[in-house]
Amino acid sequence: MSQAETAPRAPRPLWSLGLLRSEITMTFRRWRTLALLAVLAGVPVLVGVAVKIETGDGGGGPGGPAFLSQVTHNGLFLVFTSLAVTLPFFLPMSVGVLAGDSLAGEAHAGTLRYLLVAPAGRTRLLLVKYATTLTFCLVGTLVVALSALVTGALLFPVGEVTLLSGTSIPFAEGLLRALAVAVAVALSLVGVAAVGLFVSALTTSGIAAMATTVGLLITVQILDTLPQLHALQPYLFPHYWLSFADLLRDPVYWDQLQKNVGLQALYALVFGSAAWARFTTRDVTA
Repeated sequence: MSQAETAPRAPRPLWSLGLLRSEITMTFRRWRTLALLAVLAGVPVLVGVAVKIETGDGGGGPGGPAFLSQVTHNGLFLVFTSLAVTLPFFLPMSVGVLAGDSLAGEAHAGTLRYLLVAPAGRTRLLLVKYATTLTFCLVGTLVVALSALVTGALLFPVGEVTLLSGTSIPFAEGLLRALAVAVAVALSLVGVAAVGLFVSALTTSGIAAMATTVGLLITVQILDTLPQLHALQPYLFPHYWLSFADLLRDPVYWDQLQKNVGLQALYALVFGSAAWARFTTRDVTA
């Protein structure tokens, strides 16, 4: 036996840019993904048109979510309003659908076994699936923000931005704040993505995984509103979601933002590890 045949094989790397690129491309070419992005892009348009119609009818300042009353004075506030509107349900629901279907959908379609036969490996495939879901978190959030920015600029005046602390900043700096808010919102979805990935590793039914993830999302948000559970609520992943509003203060309040990032990282670690433990020991027959 030659030395080359007896030499130990090099360990397979846990990461592959080619595999990640292929997975992201395939995910964003699916009609379901495009439909989810279209719905997300449509929400700011509906909000902006509704505010325009109401103010055009002389209805005074609109009530409702934070920042909504400021939209008529500065279209940039439609970005903050739209993110506040979509964050509780539309954005996490979209992420839950994508994450829940990531592994279970492949198993249901009968392609998971072939992916594992290829030189991918379970750990690498799991990391790629999660990274693709996180990419969707960022893209989905930016789609909402960009749609809101365009709609706000078309329907309302734009100019200097008055922050929640009363300080006025130039429009260019306001755009940077809007980008920072979008990134903060995307980071808020890291926990949902990890939970969805774990649920997806438990079943071979994509529909069941998606429904379970969305159901858990709704349940946890209901629990976060019950005053009797105030001691538990700081550990629920949606608890600090609206902390992005602190980026619109001068100076910025970092306390809630840091707690949100830390909580999302904790959920990613716990549920990501649980998904890895389940997926790497699972008997894949489909």
